[in-house]
Amino acid sequence: MTKLNVGPDTSGERLDVFLSESEEITRSQAQKFIGDGCVKVNGCEKEKNYRVKEGDEVEVEYPPLKSCEACAENIPLDIVYEDGDIIVIDKPQGMVVHPAAGNYTGTLVSALLYHCGDSLSGIGGVVRPGIVHRIDKDTSGLLVVAKNDAAHLSLSEQLKTHDVSRIYHAIALGKIDEPRTVDKPIGRCPTDRKKMAIVAGGREATTHIEPIEIFDAGASYVKCRLETGRTHQIRVHLQSIGHPILGDALYGQSKNPVERKYGAGLNGQCLHAKELELTHPRTGERMRFECSLPQYFEKTLAAFRKNER
Repeated sequence: MTKLNVGPDTSGERLDVFLSESEEITRSQAQKFIGDGCVKVNGCEKEKNYRVKEGDEVEVEYPPLKSCEACAENIPLDIVYEDGDIIVIDKPQGMVVHPAAGNYTGTLVSALLYHCGDSLSGIGGVVRPGIVHRIDKDTSGLLVVAKNDAAHLSLSEQLKTHDVSRIYHAIALGKIDEPRTVDKPIGRCPTDRKKMAIVAGGREATTHIEPIEIFDAGASYVKCRLETGRTHQIRVHLQSIGHPILGDALYGQSKNPVERKYGAGLNGQCLHAKELELTHPRTGERMRFECSLPQYFEKTLAAFRKNER
């Protein structure tokens, strides 16, 4: 069972919206779980349009894993670390983490079901077995998956208390020549439901940005440390300060000459989850993982560096 507490930043949201954004599932999936009686607020079933209030406790009892909608597929995985409790994956750009509308096959969950069999946490239920957090389809890099419920609960708590350190590398348009912290609330865009945006009353979100390399062409190679983990957080925060990520079709600047020149060959945003640090759920050992930059990222950096000569 997953327990979610309603804070001041989400008070007043519809129950289906709260569940969808808290658990990173589609709104239709959230509505189905509510309709099936899998969701209770303070111990009682509520309608999907119930407005949650600060202090409410939302309990989600996902259907058993044996009914999983995802199918096991023999898809190669880049495994950085694995034991009986967790598995750390370096996800390639273009792979969806879990099944959703329009993406029912070829997902990370499908690959995990093939590799792990029954050894995945059931807390994520029929949609997200083992999935504790996710990264966007067109973002590459590290994420940790729970292989049992105890590990899942431990990792979820660490994410909630910001004890999991996640550092992303990105190439952003414009020059970022000093460290910056963006502390702006994020919520669903009121005019485009596919997008997130900086909105009053949104969820608290903080991103720490540090420059690594600045290019005369008009871009910056930066690393971003997440203090919170909202949907599209780095992409939205960088866009909000005028430095969208190169290759980002949703939040980028398609008419920017730097985007046109260097982003034309990219298949998504130049954003990579490079470092991950967490406490092992069984041993209590602090563990740090790091992966190399993928080929698309290195190739783009090389193009900018060539221009500097």
